[in-house]
Amino acid sequence: MGTATTRGVSLVGMQGHVVEVQAHLAASVPGFTLVGLPDAALSESRDRVRAAVTSTGLQWPVKKITVNLSPASLRKQGSAYDLAIAVAILAGAEGPTSAGLRRDGLDRVVHLGELGLDGRLQPVRGVLPAVAAAVGAGYPDVVVAAGDLDEARLVPGARVVGAASLAEVVALHGGPPELVREVVTVRPTRTALAARVPGDLADVLGQERPRAALKVAAAGGHHLLLVGPPGVCA
Repeated sequence: MGTATTRGVSLVGMQGHVVEVQAHLAASVPGFTLVGLPDAALSESRDRVRAAVTSTGLQWPVKKITVNLSPASLRKQGSAYDLAIAVAILAGAEGPTSAGLRRDGLDRVVHLGELGLDGRLQPVRGVLPAVAAAVGAGYPDVVVAAGDLDEARLVPGARVVGAASLAEVVALHGGPPELVREVVTVRPTRTALAARVPGDLADVLGQERPRAALKVAAAGGHHLLLVGPPGVCA
């Protein structure tokens, strides 16, 4: 049996919460279970992580793998947990499938990034508030996709490392450096802004409080974030 822990960040609106990513590998019927209130995109990380590990040149552990995202009561969403899940599994592996990752201090490092099937690290949204939340919670050491490095470095006090592939992250934590290959860094995609259609608050029935907040924000040039289904502020 092997266990390992690292960190990720869950974003609720613009508020970040540090999440403990725990991996448990047991000698039982092989399988991969992900628990801790993951959404659909996060649940699909099981296939992305496995493909990325094998594409990197590492052996996938033939074990009963359970990954827990703690606190379990906090809903998790998105693909930014891929890297943390892969690192926790590889660090917890023992025997022939061990990648040699150091477990000491791994629980003090935050990993943010989506994994491609070829093992490359993909940029994710919300890196700036996620890194800010990690630093604020006392976790200044952060690993991100190389495409997100410039954004992550904007956070004061953060010690950020960028990686273009899972192999680079494995080598960073003591794994075999010979697996590292030169790959093309995946850059964030910028979509063109759609043409804006002028609106009128007269078209919004009810919702007095949100309408008042919109007027104040527009008058003062402030940012505004509304979270929740329609009607919660009525």
